[in-house]
Amino acid sequence: MRGLYRVQGVVERRNTVPILGNVLIEPAGDGIALSATNMEIGLRGTVPAQVKKKGTVTVNARKLYEIVREVTAEDVVLKAGASGWVDFLAGRSRFKIVSLDAKDYPELPLGTGAPAGIAIKIASSTLREMIDKTLFAASDDESRFNLAGVYVETPEAGTLRMVATDGHRLAMIDRAVPEARLKNGAILPRKLLDETDDAAEVTLTIAEKDVRLHTPAVSFFMRLVEGEFPDYKQVVPAGSGVTASLNRDDFLAALRRMSLLASERSHGVKLSLGKGTVELSASSPEQGEASEDLEAGYNGDPLAIGFNVRYLMDVLGVHPPAETVEFGLTDEVGPGVIRGSLDPSYTYVVMPMRL
Repeated sequence: MRGLYRVQGVVERRNTVPILGNVLIEPAGDGIALSATNMEIGLRGTVPAQVKKKGTVTVNARKLYEIVREVTAEDVVLKAGASGWVDFLAGRSRFKIVSLDAKDYPELPLGTGAPAGIAIKIASSTLREMIDKTLFAASDDESRFNLAGVYVETPEAGTLRMVATDGHRLAMIDRAVPEARLKNGAILPRKLLDETDDAAEVTLTIAEKDVRLHTPAVSFFMRLVEGEFPDYKQVVPAGSGVTASLNRDDFLAALRRMSLLASERSHGVKLSLGKGTVELSASSPEQGEASEDLEAGYNGDPLAIGFNVRYLMDVLGVHPPAETVEFGLTDEVGPGVIRGSLDPSYTYVVMPMRL
């Protein structure tokens, strides 16, 4: 069931090419391999099984998953029956499922041999952290396809960098990865990011047009996002005129309260900085208004600036609890820069808004 669950997000749902809605089942090592693709993304995962007679079949991935999820037997049996059918046995339950010819299933570049490209071995936990701290800032506008993924590069040997932006905010993280050496940066599609499995280490292989992620149990293939990623270095300010230090938990909780009465159109929250305090306020003509004072390490001149409250809540949500965050500002119209005291290698830039 777990193996079939993995492929659900990959198989073609629109049924424009029927066989792309199927999972390919074939012998592999000490079990079977389950493969799925929509031609942009491909996945091949292995699960333990006893193969009594070798063969390859395809069945509807969604329907097979639903059946396996509902049967109560611990073990199940798959057997190629008459032409165009697969018998599925589970305890006293018996199913006959339509099968399409495996010869028509597209071949995926997910073989066990070393694929072409630059391979980077990285701890699964590190990769997940980098993705979690950047992907939320990527654009969900399909027309801006070059902003719909995460840009990855190596600013220097041994350092892996990931950057995401939607034009209103930018998240950037660096991590030490000894084998990281990319000639050129690449834009990874969003779909990569949940396939790290439970492996301690994964191999990320970036080729000219695709990227592959390998663990002992899963191989994942994706087309790279085409287009040029913007020059993000121009967006990150060289320095900040003033900085406010705030407790992450208190700041996030106050922003959540302000969001309740923020304008549904702009989602704006105003930050008014004064000596030792930051006042948060939000208002909506239809709903009302709210304000709250927070203690802050701030000794600069009074400064008032507006931001999209969701953009601030998103980044604080990936910072660890109880951390002190540094909110750097230049003036009322310049971008804000948020960094945490525990991780200076993680930077978030957010553009202000007029309120």
